[in-house]
Amino acid sequence: MSQSSSPGYYRHHIFFCLNHRDGGQVCCAQHGAEQAFEHCKARVKALGLAGPGGVRVNRAGCLDRCAGGPVAVVYPEGVWYTYVDQADIDEIVTSHLQGGVVVQRLLLAPDVGR
Repeated sequence: MSQSSSPGYYRHHIFFCLNHRDGGQVCCAQHGAEQAFEHCKARVKALGLAGPGGVRVNRAGCLDRCAGGPVAVVYPEGVWYTYVDQADIDEIVTSHLQGGVVVQRLLLAPDVGR
């Protein structure tokens, strides 16, 4: 079996940008990213999705999409999300991470960068 066709250790891996920029520059940390990360991690665990073969929730430094912050990205699909509150995080968890369906309304526009 080739490496590209073999299953990964995790089915989904979600990274939350938790970067903080000094001097008042726009950053995800200003928009409750840490709380969203903690909430996502707790929901994934509560739903029994955490661990090998399931979902891994990780902190990330700058993902260089600051203008759309706060942001999170789900792999292996490479789906970029922006979110506002815990309800948005819950929807990403149940729809995408649990059900495999991308949450279209929370997608980060492809041209949003720093």
